[in-house]
Amino acid sequence: MVDQDQADASGEAGDPGGQEHDEASEDQRETEQLAERGEPESGTPDRRLGLVADPDMPEQVTRRLADELPELLSDEQHSWAVEVDVDPVTAGRHNTRDILGSTRERMDQHDWDYAICLTDLPVRADGLPVVAESDLDRNVAVVSLPALGGTQVYRRSRQVMLQIVDELTGRGGGGENRYGLDSKLARLLAPVHRQEHDGEHEADVRYTTTRRRGRLRLLSGMVRSNQPAQLVFGLRSALAAAVATSAFGLSSSTIWQIGDQLGVYRQVIAGFVSVVLLVFWLITAHGLWEKRRSESEQDREQVLLYNTSTVATLTIGVGVMYLGLFVINLAVALFIVPPNLLASTLGHAADFTRYLTLAWGFTTMGVIAGALGSSLESDQAVRQAAYGYREEQRRSEQQH
Repeated sequence: MVDQDQADASGEAGDPGGQEHDEASEDQRETEQLAERGEPESGTPDRRLGLVADPDMPEQVTRRLADELPELLSDEQHSWAVEVDVDPVTAGRHNTRDILGSTRERMDQHDWDYAICLTDLPVRADGLPVVAESDLDRNVAVVSLPALGGTQVYRRSRQVMLQIVDELTGRGGGGENRYGLDSKLARLLAPVHRQEHDGEHEADVRYTTTRRRGRLRLLSGMVRSNQPAQLVFGLRSALAAAVATSAFGLSSSTIWQIGDQLGVYRQVIAGFVSVVLLVFWLITAHGLWEKRRSESEQDREQVLLYNTSTVATLTIGVGVMYLGLFVINLAVALFIVPPNLLASTLGHAADFTRYLTLAWGFTTMGVIAGALGSSLESDQAVRQAAYGYREEQRRSEQQH
C-alpha cells in the first residue's frame, strides 16, 4: 500500500511537467508545419527589405522611410522588416547598372529578400531624367532623389518607394497603383511615366519625367542634395574675413557716411555685386567649373546641368551667409551705436532705416572681403562645403 501510494503521488507530481512537455512538443510541431507551408511564425516578418543609402541627404531620407515602410507595406498576407545600410562604396558608382549590381551584393550579404538603393546621383536616359530603375530578376532597384525635386522630398520618395516595392513583388498589379504619382498636380508640374524594357543592358522597369519640366525638377533636386544653406559653416576663412571687415566698418564713421549717401538702389546693387563676386571667386579659385570632355550632346547637357547646379548652390549659400551676417550686424549696430552719435555723424536724424543702411553697408563690405578670405581655403574644403558626399567624391576623382 505504501509503495502504491508513493507511485500515485509520484505520478501526480509528474503530471504538470508532462503537460508542459506535451504543450512544448505541440508548439514545435505547429512551428514545423508553418515552416513547411511557408508561413511565418507569429510576430516574425516574412519579408526583409534592405535600403542602401548614400551618405548625407539620402541617408536622412532613408532612415525616415525605414520607420514608416514596415507599417505601410505589411498586410494580412505578409509582414515586412526594413533595414538600412549606409554604404559610401555605392557613392563611387557612376551609373544605375553599377549601383544595381552593388545593391545586389549588399542584398546577398545581409540575406535580404529585396533591396533598394537611394542615391543623389542625377540620372538621365534618352535625355529624360530618371526617377527610378528596377531589375525584377535580381529583386533590386535604385531611386534617384534629385529627380524628385527640391521640395517635398520625403513624401515623393515614399510614393516612389511604395511603387517600386509593388514592381519587385508584383503585389497590387505591379505598376498599376501609382500612389499619387499620376495625380493632377504631378501631371501638371512634372509627370512621371512608366517604361518597360526587355534589353540586356536596360532596366526592366524605369520611371522617368518629362524633358523640360523634369529637368528643372532635377536641377532643384541636385541643389537640394548639396544642402547650400550649410555652405557658410564650411567656409571658415571667408566667414572670418567677412566678420572682421564688418567689425572694422562698424568702427569707421567714414563708412557710415558713405553708406548713408549711397541710396537704396545703389545699396541693393552693391549687395548683389558682392554676392556675385564671392560666387565667381569660389568657382574660379577652386576649379569648380565643369569642363566638357567630349563633343557629344549628352556630355554638353550633363556639364550644363552640373555647372548650373554649382552656381545655384553657391548663390544660395552665399546669400544665406549675407542675410545672416546682415542680421548680426544690425543687432550689433543697434546695441553699440547710440542714436545721438549716429545722428551727429550723419548730420540728420537717425531712425531705424538708418541702422538698416548702416548694417547693409557693413555686410556688403564683409562679403567682398570674404571673397579674398576664401582664397585661404583648400580646394577639398570648398568642395566639402559646397557639395553633397557623392558630388564631392566625383569632383575629387576628377582632380586626380
